[in-house]
Amino acid sequence: MLALDADATAVSRARERFESEGFGARLVLVHGSFADLGRVGREHGFDKVDGIVLDLGLSSDQLADETRGFSFTSRGLDMRFDPAHSQPASTLVNELSAQELADLLYRNGEERASRRIAQAIVAARPIESAQQLADIVARAVGRRRGKIHPATQTFQALRIAVNDELTVLESVLPQAVELLRPGGRLVIIAFHSLEDRIVKNFFRTESRDCICPPGQPVCRCGHRAVLKIITAKPVEPSAGEVAANPRARSAKLRAAERL
Repeated sequence: MLALDADATAVSRARERFESEGFGARLVLVHGSFADLGRVGREHGFDKVDGIVLDLGLSSDQLADETRGFSFTSRGLDMRFDPAHSQPASTLVNELSAQELADLLYRNGEERASRRIAQAIVAARPIESAQQLADIVARAVGRRRGKIHPATQTFQALRIAVNDELTVLESVLPQAVELLRPGGRLVIIAFHSLEDRIVKNFFRTESRDCICPPGQPVCRCGHRAVLKIITAKPVEPSAGEVAANPRARSAKLRAAERL
């Protein structure tokens, strides 16, 4: 079994845990991006596999680390999975223009109040912690209905930008299909609509024999289906699962089989 994670701390923690449970040589742990899945898989002999699971969410350990800036109460404002390959969120928050920030929040967080939030951020600079940022956003937009913190979409947008998450996801999907043997299955757990939309559209495209425009009378694309969709609709957590783990509430699982 091969496991890949962009967070070196997560890899180290997993290695300690699984070695203590006797997995030994059966598990290969690699520090790296999903975008490198194809290369890493082939280097370690995983060129034709029976199944691939992509978990696109944050871990509880990442959220609990006060220095990293993933949670609303963090002292830090970093948000990087791998500090070697990107700029911290603090750089974006403190250096982008109000227009650039607003565009980022709307594009990556689907935040309707992006302009108001961006202006509040610029007015409050310098911003040194995630807790300070969360308070600024809350004051800018007010307390919203429900249990979701008003800064949720802002944090999502910054984290996606810092780690280039959507580009990584778009890159890994065809690599994952290439690594699967016929009958192998690809399972993906997404935690927000942007990720889920990318997965849904990829599955839809790769499960069709022709992707020519609807009005074209003769197929010219030469495309052939390589996947069979298993989940017509995304599988969502049950009420019991959410009660046991509230962070699972937004999870959506989609699965497809290699033809």
